[in-house]
Amino acid sequence: MLFFSWVLLRVTVREPLAVLGIVPTKQRMIAFMAGMFFMALVAVINFTWQAHFKEISYQVNPDYDLRQLLGGSVWVLSAVLYEELLFRGVLLYLLIRYVGIVKACLLSSIAFGVYHWFSYEVFGSRLVLMIYVFLVTGAGGWMFAFAYAKTRSLYAPIGLHLGWNLVAAVVFSSGPIGEQWLIQRGEGDYGSEWVTLLFFTLQTIIAPGLVTWYLQRFYRPETGRKAPHNRP
Repeated sequence: MLFFSWVLLRVTVREPLAVLGIVPTKQRMIAFMAGMFFMALVAVINFTWQAHFKEISYQVNPDYDLRQLLGGSVWVLSAVLYEELLFRGVLLYLLIRYVGIVKACLLSSIAFGVYHWFSYEVFGSRLVLMIYVFLVTGAGGWMFAFAYAKTRSLYAPIGLHLGWNLVAAVVFSSGPIGEQWLIQRGEGDYGSEWVTLLFFTLQTIIAPGLVTWYLQRFYRPETGRKAPHNRP
């Protein structure tokens, strides 16, 4: 993905790979850590409160060891880096440059939602499930794209994305890597529509809304570096 990004940048706008904001700085590392902590907290709230309201129980995996922890974490990190370079890398950089931040972030979020129909293997299944997956992942795609656009680097979206995925997959075993640290016991009570709506709102409106509001209201990117866009 880095090689593809480098080639596309050289061919289209004749700019170096560094314009994607991949060179670490103090501000970028702070944005990475803040994003990772925030979304990890959101994920913990999501899974623990759902467990409470839906009467789901978790137990520690007795066979879990350091090898599994490292293997799962590396898998999640690799997947996050791949998706961020694909959806929030050079393609988003070029979109922002030519159509502006809002349109570019919307297009990126739509593409991210459609992509998860296939990665979650729900394409062609029940329409309600497809809509649910599209809205949840698309909202996350907007949050990651807007974080990239406002911070002018990949560190903030990688942190946000990694915080959620690590907690979901490695801590609560909700992902394609199977049983990790905590194992769910029982199917739980999924009949309460207001509980489903509450956590759907947390993922699609509250978390992305807070990130968007904070970045728009308070975040100021480092000066002296070329912005990845020339349109608002």
